[in-house]
Amino acid sequence: MMTHQKFGNTALDMPRVVFGATCLGNLFVAMTDEQKLDLIREWFAQIPKPVAIDTAGKYGAGLSLEVLGRDLAALGIQPDEVVLSNKLAWRRTPLEGNEPTFEPGVWVDLKHDAVQDISHDGILRCHEDGCHMLGDYKPQLVSVHDPDEYLAAAKNADERTRRLSDICSAYRALEELRDAGEVAGVGIGAKDWRIIRELDEHCDFDWVMMANSFTIMHHPPELLEFITSLHQRNIALINSAVTHGGFLVGGRFLDYRSIDPADAKDANCLEWRQQFTEACHGFDLSPYDVAVAFGVSHPAVTSVALSTSQATRVASMVSAATHQPNPAIWEELRTRGLIDANYPHLNAQA
Repeated sequence: MMTHQKFGNTALDMPRVVFGATCLGNLFVAMTDEQKLDLIREWFAQIPKPVAIDTAGKYGAGLSLEVLGRDLAALGIQPDEVVLSNKLAWRRTPLEGNEPTFEPGVWVDLKHDAVQDISHDGILRCHEDGCHMLGDYKPQLVSVHDPDEYLAAAKNADERTRRLSDICSAYRALEELRDAGEVAGVGIGAKDWRIIRELDEHCDFDWVMMANSFTIMHHPPELLEFITSLHQRNIALINSAVTHGGFLVGGRFLDYRSIDPADAKDANCLEWRQQFTEACHGFDLSPYDVAVAFGVSHPAVTSVALSTSQATRVASMVSAATHQPNPAIWEELRTRGLIDANYPHLNAQA
């Protein structure tokens, strides 16, 4: 049975697995309503309540939120039986063309578009829209969605300063919601952990979510130092994208972009993956299970965010996050030079 643990300084108890809800917004493929309901039902079959779900207004221009509100009610889930995280930055708008403008080619069969709205008042508008779509289910965790991408879009230093001010103003609004008891915790989710570290100096986070950052393939000393500092301050960590967008388990994309074998860095990653796969198979282990086990190995990690569109895969995902592989795999990976030989949090688990 999976145990829950206290989530940082909040009053919430979180399970080891947080289910990602991008697929409910028709990411690349339009699931049927029946498939979505079956997937959500399986989440609750595999994890004791409360079940944690991560969604965002950007996921299908609010479709993911809408589906959650509808299907949680259809399944008879009580509001206190689910912990919802809503990443805020995008508001639903009318769809005027054949496909949405906010991320063309990514979302399928949408009936709405979305616009970015990052500011003090803008983030409150995003929160209000999300609550409306969720119906009886209020998000307990809120954050600004992908602030690293928002900053990276700046064309010069002055614009970056302005965008940083936008983000900080948005966080002042979220902190006001928390202080008023409207939400349980304020956090941040980003693919570039260095931006999390930068914003940590400006904002009062209860939790952080890192994607493509702390993984079995990537765990540099400076990242481990920052993760340790979060743990020391009781800031909870949700680890996300621990297989680099499916790359570590044979996918054609690395961190959500196409792999270029002619690129030296990509070639090194391909070589790393080949060695990693051989090592895992040598112990009759799944590379996915080993990657997830490493992703939850640091004591700072409260939960790991995992996603699938297939209800039949949910049980194996939960198992990967809650069971340790043969500890001999860690020594093999050290011997091959695939993981930091000084990383201290694996032997203790064995």
